[in-house]
Amino acid sequence: MTRSDWSDVRERLARLAAAPDAGEVFGSSSHRWELEPPLSAEELAEVETQLQVELPGEYRSFLLAAGRGGAGPTYGLFPLRRLDGRWRWEGDGADLTDLDALMQPFPHVEAFNPADGLPEPPDEADYDSEEQFNAAEDAYWEQHDSIVFKPEHSIGLLYLCHLGCALREALVVSGPARGQMWADDTAEDGGFRPLCDDDGTPLGFARWYRRWLDAAETNACSSSDHGLGL
Repeated sequence: MTRSDWSDVRERLARLAAAPDAGEVFGSSSHRWELEPPLSAEELAEVETQLQVELPGEYRSFLLAAGRGGAGPTYGLFPLRRLDGRWRWEGDGADLTDLDALMQPFPHVEAFNPADGLPEPPDEADYDSEEQFNAAEDAYWEQHDSIVFKPEHSIGLLYLCHLGCALREALVVSGPARGQMWADDTAEDGGFRPLCDDDGTPLGFARWYRRWLDAAETNACSSSDHGLGL
């Protein structure tokens, strides 16, 4: 099966939805194993004209052949919808995607952490009063957040899903890592990192999605008395 062939996905999701242990798969209560309808070629052309960039091929083919969002890793793929004449992705963290800057290159090919080099948070024991400590702590976190959550860090990233606790995963649309999936762990001061296969190879969208689908089938078949007929 080629990376652009998604002909099996809806049938596999339907079997998963009927599996006895499907509800045990993390995030399934959110997406319920359902994909929204695919985009038409005309709709995708409209999206890319708006964004001024062609989406990476594997995700592009998914939108055309499988669906515009829904069932997928963790709580599911952010759906792509037209709102007030503009196309945008919806979901917890989808607004982190700068739609007007997706054509600008994400410059990184290796993990990086904007929090590196920042001082440790203030220690209350170093202050004479609670008021002084609170003022120092507020100043520290204001500086921290202005550096760590600077929008420039995620230029060229298309956020596709969230894992909870403000952790997200995104597709690199522009730049030297175009087509790769990256994790945004800045909510836990973990920075940004490429998602990799078991052999260390960076994951593209297709492998990222199918790894989740394979694992979901394994977890939904956890009972030895039940199967998915695969």
